[in-house]
Amino acid sequence: MEHEGKPLAADETDAHHHRPPGIASIHVRALLTWLVIFPLVAIGMSVMGLFAQNWHPVLRALVLTLVVVPTAVYLGVPRLLMAYNRIARARYERRIRRSQKSSARRASAA
Repeated sequence: MEHEGKPLAADETDAHHHRPPGIASIHVRALLTWLVIFPLVAIGMSVMGLFAQNWHPVLRALVLTLVVVPTAVYLGVPRLLMAYNRIARARYERRIRRSQKSSARRASAA
């Protein structure tokens, strides 16, 4: 899709055509992934500190990532992306309603 000869990214909302938001941008996905991974790693390190103090650091990292990565990929990130998409869709629908109200006011004033 283009606007004024400029191609639009899949996640870019075209304000003039009120195109619904697509998938979250790579920046949003990176932030949401970090928001899931950081607390999981922090909690995992704290819990592992109770029983794995004498383990080799590589073994600790292996065990931690065996738990954190699947938990983040299959549970945490998808749920945050769904919440983000709900919020983005609600913002888009609000913007459309405002635009329609504004158009109706202009039409009735003319």
